[in-house]
Amino acid sequence: MTRSLLASLVFGATLLAACSVAGAPSPSAPSLDGRTFLSTAIDGATLVPDSQVRLSFTDGNLNANAGCNHLGGAYTIDGNRILTGQMSMTEMGCEEPLMRQDQWLGTFLSGVTFSVEGDNLILTNGDVRLTLTDKEVVTPDQALEGITWVLDGIVSGDAVSSVPVGVTASIRIEGGRAEINAGCNMGGGPVEVTPDTLTFGPIATTKMACEAGPASVESAVLGVLSGPVSYTIDADVLTLDAGGAGLILRAAP
Repeated sequence: MTRSLLASLVFGATLLAACSVAGAPSPSAPSLDGRTFLSTAIDGATLVPDSQVRLSFTDGNLNANAGCNHLGGAYTIDGNRILTGQMSMTEMGCEEPLMRQDQWLGTFLSGVTFSVEGDNLILTNGDVRLTLTDKEVVTPDQALEGITWVLDGIVSGDAVSSVPVGVTASIRIEGGRAEINAGCNMGGGPVEVTPDTLTFGPIATTKMACEAGPASVESAVLGVLSGPVSYTIDADVLTLDAGGAGLILRAAP
C-alpha cells in the first residue's frame, strides 16, 4: 500500500491549539536537536504490545512514530514545553490498534511538557508520563556488513510503498560482495563500501519466472542496486538512496 509523505492529518482541536509555535527557545531549555529517543516506560496509558514510540529532533523538526505511520512537523521549545504546529502524517494502513495509537501520539504531543534526566526524555501530558531513552543507549547503530538486511519499504520520489504480503527481499554485504534476494530471484555481485556510499558492480541473478508482486519488488530492488548509492544506518534501519528511488531495510533478528 502506498502512502504519501506529504499527506497531513489534523488531530482535532487539541492539536490545532498548538499551531501557534513559539519563537526562540528559552536560554535555559536543554537542547533536543540532533537526538533520537525511544520509549522505555509509560505511566497512565498503555502502548500496543511490541510497539514503541520513537521521536527524532532534527534541525527544528520533530519526527515521530508509534509503530505504524510517521508524523512530522516543526517544533520549538518554550520553557518546559515542546510546541508543535500542524503535523503531517503518512497514510500507511496498519492494524486498528496501531492506527488508534497514531492518533493518540499526535494528540499527546500537542500539549506536552518535558524534562531531560541524563539519557532520558520525560514527556508529560495530563495523567500520562512517557519516558524515552536516547537511541544510542537503547539500540546503537548496527554495522553495515555481516548482517542480513530485510526489505521493509520501497521509496519512489516522495512516496514509500510497503512490501507485498508474502514477498521477502534482502541484502547481505560482506567482504566486498553483496548477496541479494531480490524478492523472487537470487544473485550477487561486487560492492565497494565507503562511510556513506555503496557502489554496486554488475549483479548476476537467477532467471526464474516471477509473479506480479515479487516481480515488482525485484524490479525496484535491482533498480536501486546499480552504481553508486548513498546510505545511512539508524539503529537497525538501513536506508539506500539512489536519487529519487530507494530502499528501506531492517536488520534481521
